[in-house]
Amino acid sequence: MGNKKIRSALISVYDKKGLEPVLEVLHHQGVRLISTGGTAKYISELGYPVQKVEDITGYPSILGGRVKTLHPSVFGGILAKREPDHLETLKEYDIPPIDCVVVDLYPFEETVRDEASEDEIIEKIDIGGVSLIRAAAKNFRDVVVVPSKAHYTHFLNIAKHSDCTTTLDQRRAFAGKAFALSSHYDSAIQKYLRGEDQTDQVTLAHLEATSLRYGENPHQRASFYGDPRECIRQIHGKPLSYNNLLDIDAAVFTMAEFAEEPPTVAVFKHNNSCGLATRPRLQEAWKMALAGDPLSAFGGVICSNVEMDEKTALEIDKIFYEVLIAPSFSKAALEVLQKRKKRILVQLNKYPEGLKTIRSTINGFLVQDRDNYQHEAENWIQSTEVEANEREFRDLQFANKVVKHLKSNAIALINNQMIIGIGAGQTSRVDALKGAIEKAEENNLPLKGAVMSSDAFFPFKDCVEIAHRAGIKAVVQPGGSVKDKESIDFCDDNGMSMYLTGIRHFKH
Repeated sequence: MGNKKIRSALISVYDKKGLEPVLEVLHHQGVRLISTGGTAKYISELGYPVQKVEDITGYPSILGGRVKTLHPSVFGGILAKREPDHLETLKEYDIPPIDCVVVDLYPFEETVRDEASEDEIIEKIDIGGVSLIRAAAKNFRDVVVVPSKAHYTHFLNIAKHSDCTTTLDQRRAFAGKAFALSSHYDSAIQKYLRGEDQTDQVTLAHLEATSLRYGENPHQRASFYGDPRECIRQIHGKPLSYNNLLDIDAAVFTMAEFAEEPPTVAVFKHNNSCGLATRPRLQEAWKMALAGDPLSAFGGVICSNVEMDEKTALEIDKIFYEVLIAPSFSKAALEVLQKRKKRILVQLNKYPEGLKTIRSTINGFLVQDRDNYQHEAENWIQSTEVEANEREFRDLQFANKVVKHLKSNAIALINNQMIIGIGAGQTSRVDALKGAIEKAEENNLPLKGAVMSSDAFFPFKDCVEIAHRAGIKAVVQPGGSVKDKESIDFCDDNGMSMYLTGIRHFKH
């Protein structure tokens, strides 16, 4: 009942991505491969011998593929205990025992998200695959189940180092993942049929869990659930930590705002951008981003929206940083950066979509739409008599992108497409502004002619008064305060421009 050698495996997957390494290991260990339809064809085209399910059941795939594996000759081989009476029954009916089941279900949730027709969605309700998963999971004492492609890596690590032999604890763990996935899948279907939002589900157990070194602090245990590889790929350095992942998340969602801009570099610390600049050349963008707050940049996370080149890499390599993110790295840049063994290099494959944010609270979870609102500056309201000039208006748009991703209360001061000071996570907006001004003065950055963005409205005119004294000429804010007129009147009286977006960007 303890260790079990895999001698036969039934493989039936919708998405073939990542399957080839699994097949290679199973074939190398002499495992008999059994498969269905398109999966069997895929296996055969790779050159591996495979037995079709229909040759075992005596029935072809019928009803347009709705029925392929639902047959006693398949489920008997999975559910049979490896005990004399069950084995005798298998022998009597010529049913081959199946020791391993590898499944990847129809993409029901993805089909719903793509706003497909109801007929298409219904056809993506997997019946046979879920049944295979549940049967194999029930018989975990004798059978190992790999319930989705998210679990291939874990399974491969076991199979490679054990000659395709699994322990009872390993099979039990896979069974738990299988039932979690089945539960999540059924929940998605019932939510669709009841007309509920698919993305409001909070289910972790069906996702692959990766243990992290520790949480925010060394005394806290932590895990990451999911597979970030579609969006990012670590190419060098020590394993990512809990805090690294939080900062990477902040970095890539902020940089997504500047994805189509000229070379842009941002520096992040504690989920806030302490430096960010856009310039015609990457090396210059890095220099200006660092100048925004060189003290805070120490030990930070750096993100670029274009390929990392050698000249910029040489400059970045002069400071201590934790993580460097870029869409790609030139060969020469890698030669420079990989000399530092522990520094983490991350390739940004694509910007994440991020439809929801989820946070634990008290004894439950908060789920909300991610703040993906994209401002169209032509829809802003010019509330003052004075109009921003071309350079100021460009900086206002830049500032509004930056402040959206800062912790509230938040203020961003920008001059010539560069952060010169931020105030983030303050209990008062006045303190956030004072902190941003102090940071600019500390680094000898030009406040005169700068612009200011606020993540929420000004309840009083105090912030615009402070900004005016510092030399700031233009302001963008959501508006909506009962005392908006006080701030607007002050700007009119002092030659400042102010624009109202109508959209608040609190980030707690």
